[in-house]
Amino acid sequence: MHLFPVAFRIFVAAPLLAVALVAAVHAQTSSKDIVDTAVSAGTFKTLAAAIEAAGLVGTLKGAGPFTVFAPTDEAFAKLPAGTVENLLKPENKAKLVAVLTYHMVPGTVMAAEVTKLPSAKTVNGAPLSIHAMGGKVMVDNATVTKADIVASNGVIHVIDTVVLPK
Repeated sequence: MHLFPVAFRIFVAAPLLAVALVAAVHAQTSSKDIVDTAVSAGTFKTLAAAIEAAGLVGTLKGAGPFTVFAPTDEAFAKLPAGTVENLLKPENKAKLVAVLTYHMVPGTVMAAEVTKLPSAKTVNGAPLSIHAMGGKVMVDNATVTKADIVASNGVIHVIDTVVLPK
Protein backbone atom coordinates (compact mmCIF):
# COMPACT_ATOMS: atom_id res chain seq x y z
CA MET A 1 0.00 0.00 0.00
CA HIS A 2 2.85 2.39 0.73
CA LEU A 3 4.62 1.64 -2.55
CA PHE A 4 2.75 4.30 -4.47
CA PRO A 5 3.85 7.24 -2.29
CA VAL A 6 7.49 5.99 -2.28
CA ALA A 7 7.49 5.42 -6.02
CA PHE A 8 5.87 8.81 -6.57
CA ARG A 9 8.52 10.53 -4.41
CA ILE A 10 11.32 8.82 -6.35
CA PHE A 11 9.62 9.73 -9.63
CA VAL A 12 9.47 13.40 -8.59
CA ALA A 13 12.85 13.55 -6.81
CA ALA A 14 14.97 11.97 -9.57
CA PRO A 15 14.43 14.71 -12.16
CA LEU A 16 14.94 17.40 -9.51
CA LEU A 17 18.23 15.80 -8.49
CA ALA A 18 19.33 15.64 -12.12
CA VAL A 19 18.52 19.34 -12.61
CA ALA A 20 20.47 20.21 -9.44
CA LEU A 21 23.51 18.24 -10.63
CA VAL A 22 23.45 19.90 -14.05
CA ALA A 23 23.15 23.33 -12.37
CA ALA A 24 26.11 22.55 -10.07
CA VAL A 25 28.29 21.50 -12.99
CA HIS A 26 27.24 24.57 -15.01
CA ALA A 27 28.03 26.88 -12.07
CA GLN A 28 31.64 25.69 -12.19
CA THR A 29 32.05 26.56 -15.87
CA SER A 30 31.64 29.84 -17.66
CA SER A 31 29.96 30.59 -20.94
CA LYS A 32 32.69 33.17 -21.66
CA ASP A 33 35.98 32.17 -23.22
CA ILE A 34 39.36 33.31 -21.87
CA VAL A 35 39.41 36.53 -23.90
CA ASP A 36 35.86 37.58 -22.99
CA THR A 37 36.42 36.65 -19.34
CA ALA A 38 39.57 38.78 -19.19
CA VAL A 39 37.97 41.72 -21.00
CA SER A 40 34.89 41.70 -18.77
CA ALA A 41 37.08 41.79 -15.64
CA GLY A 42 38.23 45.28 -16.63
CA THR A 43 41.77 44.91 -15.23
CA PHE A 44 43.36 43.32 -18.30
CA LYS A 45 43.08 46.11 -20.91
CA THR A 46 46.79 46.01 -21.74
CA LEU A 47 46.78 42.22 -21.97
CA ALA A 48 43.72 42.31 -24.24
CA ALA A 49 45.41 44.88 -26.52
CA ALA A 50 48.57 42.75 -26.62
CA ILE A 51 46.60 39.59 -27.43
CA GLU A 52 44.93 41.42 -30.31
CA ALA A 53 48.22 42.91 -31.60
CA ALA A 54 49.82 39.45 -31.47
CA GLY A 55 46.99 37.88 -33.45
CA LEU A 56 46.17 35.47 -30.62
CA VAL A 57 42.49 36.37 -30.14
CA GLY A 58 41.31 33.49 -32.34
CA THR A 59 43.51 31.03 -30.48
CA LEU A 60 42.32 32.13 -27.03
CA LYS A 61 38.70 32.13 -28.17
CA GLY A 62 39.18 28.62 -29.58
CA ALA A 63 38.48 25.28 -27.95
CA GLY A 64 41.70 25.18 -25.92
CA PRO A 65 41.86 24.37 -23.16
CA PHE A 66 44.48 26.83 -21.91
CA THR A 67 45.76 27.99 -18.57
CA VAL A 68 46.66 31.67 -18.73
CA PHE A 69 48.79 33.41 -16.13
CA ALA A 70 47.31 36.84 -16.78
CA PRO A 71 49.22 39.98 -15.80
CA THR A 72 47.01 42.90 -14.76
CA ASP A 73 47.30 46.41 -16.13
CA GLU A 74 49.31 47.26 -12.98
CA ALA A 75 51.72 44.44 -13.83
CA PHE A 76 52.30 45.87 -17.30
CA ALA A 77 52.79 49.33 -15.74
CA LYS A 78 55.78 47.95 -13.77
CA LEU A 79 57.70 47.34 -17.01
CA PRO A 80 60.26 49.96 -18.01
CA ALA A 81 58.77 52.98 -19.80
CA GLY A 82 58.12 52.30 -23.49
CA THR A 83 58.31 48.50 -23.22
CA VAL A 84 54.63 47.85 -23.89
CA GLU A 85 54.43 50.41 -26.69
CA ASN A 86 57.53 48.87 -28.28
CA LEU A 87 56.15 45.33 -28.06
CA LEU A 88 52.85 46.41 -29.64
CA LYS A 89 54.59 47.66 -32.80
CA PRO A 90 53.93 45.42 -35.83
CA GLU A 91 57.66 44.85 -36.38
CA ASN A 92 57.90 43.32 -32.88
CA LYS A 93 55.00 40.91 -33.28
CA ALA A 94 57.21 37.79 -32.97
CA LYS A 95 58.67 39.07 -29.69
CA LEU A 96 55.17 39.93 -28.40
CA VAL A 97 53.89 36.45 -29.32
CA ALA A 98 56.86 34.91 -27.46
CA VAL A 99 56.08 36.94 -24.33
CA LEU A 100 52.34 36.21 -24.40
CA THR A 101 52.69 32.49 -25.12
CA TYR A 102 55.11 32.30 -22.18
CA HIS A 103 52.06 33.17 -20.03
CA MET A 104 50.06 30.26 -21.49
CA VAL A 105 50.15 26.56 -20.59
CA PRO A 106 48.29 23.95 -22.65
CA GLY A 107 45.40 22.34 -20.77
CA THR A 108 43.42 23.41 -17.75
CA VAL A 109 45.66 23.52 -14.69
CA MET A 110 43.72 24.52 -11.59
CA ALA A 111 45.46 26.07 -8.56
CA ALA A 112 45.45 22.81 -6.60
CA GLU A 113 47.50 21.23 -9.41
CA VAL A 114 49.72 24.27 -10.04
CA THR A 115 50.99 24.25 -6.45
CA LYS A 116 52.27 20.69 -6.90
CA LEU A 117 54.32 21.45 -10.03
CA PRO A 118 57.95 22.62 -10.02
CA SER A 119 57.46 24.02 -13.54
CA ALA A 120 55.10 23.96 -16.49
CA LYS A 121 55.92 23.88 -20.19
CA THR A 122 54.41 26.96 -21.81
CA VAL A 123 52.87 27.28 -25.25
CA ASN A 124 56.09 29.00 -26.41
CA GLY A 125 58.03 25.89 -25.37
CA ALA A 126 59.98 27.37 -22.47
CA PRO A 127 59.41 26.14 -18.91
CA LEU A 128 57.74 28.47 -16.43
CA SER A 129 59.06 27.92 -12.91
CA ILE A 130 56.49 27.45 -10.16
CA HIS A 131 57.14 27.76 -6.45
CA ALA A 132 54.56 27.47 -3.67
CA MET A 133 55.51 28.55 -0.17
CA GLY A 134 53.87 30.23 2.77
CA GLY A 135 50.47 30.36 1.14
CA LYS A 136 51.85 32.14 -1.94
CA VAL A 137 52.32 30.75 -5.41
CA MET A 138 55.08 32.24 -7.52
CA VAL A 139 55.28 31.84 -11.29
CA ASP A 140 58.82 32.88 -12.18
CA ASN A 141 59.03 36.23 -10.35
CA ALA A 142 55.27 36.91 -10.34
CA THR A 143 52.85 36.22 -7.51
CA VAL A 144 49.48 34.63 -8.27
CA THR A 145 47.01 37.08 -6.73
CA LYS A 146 43.79 35.35 -7.80
CA ALA A 147 43.43 31.79 -9.01
CA ASP A 148 40.93 29.58 -10.78
CA ILE A 149 38.92 32.08 -12.82
CA VAL A 150 37.15 29.51 -14.94
CA ALA A 151 36.40 30.20 -18.61
CA SER A 152 34.65 28.02 -21.16
CA ASN A 153 38.00 27.06 -22.71
CA GLY A 154 40.35 27.02 -19.74
CA VAL A 155 41.32 28.89 -16.62
CA ILE A 156 42.94 32.21 -15.72
CA HIS A 157 45.30 32.80 -12.81
CA VAL A 158 45.96 36.50 -12.18
CA ILE A 159 49.60 37.52 -11.65
CA ASP A 160 51.11 40.78 -10.43
CA THR A 161 54.14 40.88 -12.76
CA VAL A 162 54.72 40.29 -16.46
CA VAL A 163 56.96 37.24 -16.78
CA LEU A 164 59.50 37.20 -19.58
CA PRO A 165 60.97 34.16 -21.33
CA LYS A 166 64.63 33.56 -20.59
